[in-house]
Amino acid sequence: MTDPTKPWDGELVRKWLARRFEASRLDQAAADRRGYEVRDDYDKAAAEEWACRALKDSACTNEQAAFATRLKELVGQDGYQAASTYDDTRFERHVRTYLRKLAKMTKANEGFEKTLRHQ
Repeated sequence: MTDPTKPWDGELVRKWLARRFEASRLDQAAADRRGYEVRDDYDKAAAEEWACRALKDSACTNEQAAFATRLKELVGQDGYQAASTYDDTRFERHVRTYLRKLAKMTKANEGFEKTLRHQ
């Protein structure tokens, strides 16, 4: 890990993950109501929900190095199981993309203070 300019805040990370989890649920519901043409948006929101669910209550959020290791494990995972996605391949691609985004945020230790619904 790089030398952070600010200390790692596990509570802030858990709060950010919980809020993104809730926002992804709302995004899925909105995409579901809009229909077939936005199925990619649904899969993207489902991928965000999956990633946040896997991490939000984890003890690894207390330390930056442990959280980065957990993210690396999840990115390296062979498959991601989720019900009611439109395209499993696209869903898995979105999960990996979202996990990589979290890994970049973790490495830089920034972005977790942004808790608005739309980012």
